[in-house]
Amino acid sequence: MEKAEGQQHPLSTYLWIWGLLFVLSTFSYLVDYFHVQGYLRWTLIIIFMLLKAGLIVSIFMHMAWERLALKCAILVPPLCLLVLIGLMFIEGDYTFLTRVGAFLR
Repeated sequence: MEKAEGQQHPLSTYLWIWGLLFVLSTFSYLVDYFHVQGYLRWTLIIIFMLLKAGLIVSIFMHMAWERLALKCAILVPPLCLLVLIGLMFIEGDYTFLTRVGAFLR
């Protein structure tokens, strides 16, 4: 019989990531606890959210050990969508400001 071998990662890696996720979640809750307001609040919440999502995807979904082609196939389309959303945001702001300027004349 053939023995099936797979890649196993040490349990300590997963425990470290769980600990980091707990710390990042704590920081995220502390932002609300200390009543941080404005752009700083949303910036901190988004940074903590993206860090947690990155850890989950890279370690628990095993993306850290995948080939570059698979990483590109999964990560490039959402990045392209984010660029297009950013361009639409800039264009929408320009259109809004142009209309406001035309109505005020």
